[in-house]
Amino acid sequence: MSDYLGIVVLACFAALVGAIMVFISWFLGPKRVTRFKQAPYECGVQPVGDARERFPIKFYLVAMLFILFDIEVVFLWPWMTVYKSGSEDFIKFTFFEVLIYLSTWILGFVYAVRINAMDWDETETMPEDALVEEAA
Repeated sequence: MSDYLGIVVLACFAALVGAIMVFISWFLGPKRVTRFKQAPYECGVQPVGDARERFPIKFYLVAMLFILFDIEVVFLWPWMTVYKSGSEDFIKFTFFEVLIYLSTWILGFVYAVRINAMDWDETETMPEDALVEEAA
């Protein structure tokens, strides 16, 4: 436990400094409430519509593709760190294993591009009559 004492002390000190800075800015900062300060803000874009509107299914498809292709790094990083220091048999075997793995990854990417999974502009993919809202 004594090996980690320095890290624990540093983490506690960093948390304390961060908490002190937040408290001081809250205590000394101006407290004027305006309409602009209370408005939701995201990326400089003025919010439009209801926050509870449904997202198109393509949004979720792009999110799942991102997760799948991002997880690829989780498997490649450990392999890359031990690749050159491994035995010759390990290097040969894992090289071909990673080639197979990356080829399936590339085939998945080509399939996603081919079916336009990353094109989530609804105006091009939906028929025009589906874009018109019906009066209730």
